[in-house]
Amino acid sequence: MQSFEFQTTNRIFNEIGGLSRTAEICGELEISNLLIVTDEGVFNHGLLEDIKSILKQNKIAFEIFKDVEADPSDQTAINAANFGKEHKANGVLGIGGGSAMDTAKVVSILLLNKGANTQVHLEDLSPLYGVNQITKPRSPLILVPTTAGTGSEVTPISILTTGETTKSGIVSSVLLPDIAILDASLTLGLPSHITASTGIDAMVHAIEAYTSKVKKNPYSDMLAKHALLILSNNIETAVINGKNLTARQNMLFGACLAGQAFANSPVGGVHALAYPLGGHFHVSHGLSNSLVLPHVMRFNESHASRMYCDLAEVIMADNMVNCTVTNSTEILANYFLQLAVSFDLPIKLRQVGVDDNFLSVLAEDAMKQTRLLVNNPKEMTYEDALRIYQKAY
Repeated sequence: MQSFEFQTTNRIFNEIGGLSRTAEICGELEISNLLIVTDEGVFNHGLLEDIKSILKQNKIAFEIFKDVEADPSDQTAINAANFGKEHKANGVLGIGGGSAMDTAKVVSILLLNKGANTQVHLEDLSPLYGVNQITKPRSPLILVPTTAGTGSEVTPISILTTGETTKSGIVSSVLLPDIAILDASLTLGLPSHITASTGIDAMVHAIEAYTSKVKKNPYSDMLAKHALLILSNNIETAVINGKNLTARQNMLFGACLAGQAFANSPVGGVHALAYPLGGHFHVSHGLSNSLVLPHVMRFNESHASRMYCDLAEVIMADNMVNCTVTNSTEILANYFLQLAVSFDLPIKLRQVGVDDNFLSVLAEDAMKQTRLLVNNPKEMTYEDALRIYQKAY
């Protein structure tokens, strides 16, 4: 019997229209003054109008911080926390993609890290980076995804941009929210290319969780396979017919399952090589994963082909694919390549502005992602990373 630990968000509402529960949830968590952390896209598209109305009707005070950018900086988290302190917030709701939710997680810690009237500064973040460095409790936290991709609503991880091109992670079970709300009505306005790239991102989470070297476990395996079944059966409908609420809700649920899987069986080489693309060239996280996935899978073939066969049989069950250990890696790699092509996503690094003279820098930065590389099924060196980028170019 394998020994393992499994943690996840305490409560999850998987419900179209679930955002209407916000006031009820604030009451349960004793939140009287709510800080809403989001981005301008969510704010400008009117996705907060219903929640504002609900909070006003129930006499729950709130303020909105809407300045979260893609790949949020450490300074943004500090600004949001100080904004919350100024308005005496005693609870946080993060609504948006992974950037907004990751920021909200950090804010929920910083609100309680010092006295109520004391500003927080960048140096207050330094002790939090790494694994299990958080020693203090957080404010009540609610997370609401508006994209079906990151799974941040069920992960104990927050990724912040800490310099010109570098990212750092804060990993602690304290960051798991009290409640996550999966409400597909919030995803209806997403452009098809974002639906596609975030959906592939969720599938990558499941694949890397299933093949993770260090903490692979039966719970994560089960969740990863079921996530891939749901995501593969719904991603095309969600991309092509973005108003299909059933497909949208299924995508949210699949992304959540994948998030639970990799939160406990962490991601590896794909993410390690994807992060530098976001840091240097501002390629979205989901697209970065999509660009390197087939090439990392081929690199891992000697150590992961049996696991890839398991997953190919789940993803392509309807196609009666005759999968063997010998051909599974190529079958799965080609599936994702063709999926990206069918969604008109870039499939080469040169298509997103990467300079081939810069590949060595990307490889150097990928090697700094030791927290991720340790989980890859096959050990990856600088030379390996460089060859993968060259093949993806």
